[in-house]
Amino acid sequence: MSTIMKPLHMARNFIRACVCNGEQVIDATAGNGYDTFFLAQQVGDGGKVFSFDVQEEALGRTRKLLEEKNLLHRVVLILDGHEHISYHVEKPVAAIMFNLGYLPGGDHSIITRPKTTVRALQAGLSMLKPQGIITLVVYTGHEGGEEEKRALISLCQRLDQKQFTVLHYSMVNQVNDPPSLIVVEKIH
Repeated sequence: MSTIMKPLHMARNFIRACVCNGEQVIDATAGNGYDTFFLAQQVGDGGKVFSFDVQEEALGRTRKLLEEKNLLHRVVLILDGHEHISYHVEKPVAAIMFNLGYLPGGDHSIITRPKTTVRALQAGLSMLKPQGIITLVVYTGHEGGEEEKRALISLCQRLDQKQFTVLHYSMVNQVNDPPSLIVVEKIH
């Protein structure tokens, strides 16, 4: 068994470390609902998860999972792009999770795009509470994935180090375009 964590597991460890019962958080890309489910466990009955996706299919899968786990009451499902998070969520939030790319098992032509993801990250940065974090699991094995990763890293490199700390975690010797993780923490 490997002691090196996959990017998604590492992202969840960061979330566990900063999200407390009763807080507001965002799943910017609902997908199959696993991150929304994870976040719903973290916030407890006093908290709220705002889960976004542009595909009704994704929100349907997420709803089904949450109903099975009896956690739907902790979640608001929103059919909209993640670039519009500030239209739907009042600040501050403790954490925002992104799992970029396409819906596994869905239409692979519907992907996250650099322009909207950068806008979502910019909006998210202004919504974070102090010591809040944003995790971005970035998949590059599809058309547009590398471009999205470059755009996000470019934005993160320009963030004021007095306001934000940024980590980039990636596997450097793996084939087939393994995902990487970008974590942004708001200092104060």
